[in-house]
Amino acid sequence: MLSILRPALVLLALFTLLTGVAYPLAVTGLARILAPAQAGGSLVVRDGAVVGSALIGQAFGADRYFHGRPSATTAPDPADPAKTVEAPYNAAASSGSNLAPSATALKEAVAARAAALGVTPAPADLVTASASGLDPHVSPQGALVQVARVAAARGLPEAAVRGLVERHVEDRTFGVLGEPRVNVLALNLALDALTR
Repeated sequence: MLSILRPALVLLALFTLLTGVAYPLAVTGLARILAPAQAGGSLVVRDGAVVGSALIGQAFGADRYFHGRPSATTAPDPADPAKTVEAPYNAAASSGSNLAPSATALKEAVAARAAALGVTPAPADLVTASASGLDPHVSPQGALVQVARVAAARGLPEAAVRGLVERHVEDRTFGVLGEPRVNVLALNLALDALTR
């Protein structure tokens, strides 16, 4: 019995050390060498303080800021842990809404978001949540339809705000992957710097 059990336990310990300790340490160390910013969470620092991550959206609600995609993330309700409440961009609860395109709740949410934007037709990314609920980007069209509101709230010429949006459009990754996009946090930080 011991002759059968001993090789199994030795292999268990060996593979635990190999795949549970050595491999994660090697991958983490390699990531910190080859891509230190990304390995550290792509943190955005302004005036010595971390203001966010380039990879996770934030809830900007004021008219003077560009708004990101709606977030479908939730958190446990403090009053009743069996229920949930909205918790936009909660990275600990990344998920989509899981609502079908035919769902009444989704149709009502999209209609309410479109009405709040006051733009017809509203860009799809401003009225629907992303699959993760954490998307930090909007489409260039999604940013451009907000120019008039942001410019009016800040007392800036629309042309200056539009130019800022156009300078913050990121091209497709490697020229072929994804779509052109605008990082909302980076755009809002540039907007704040413009009006200082």
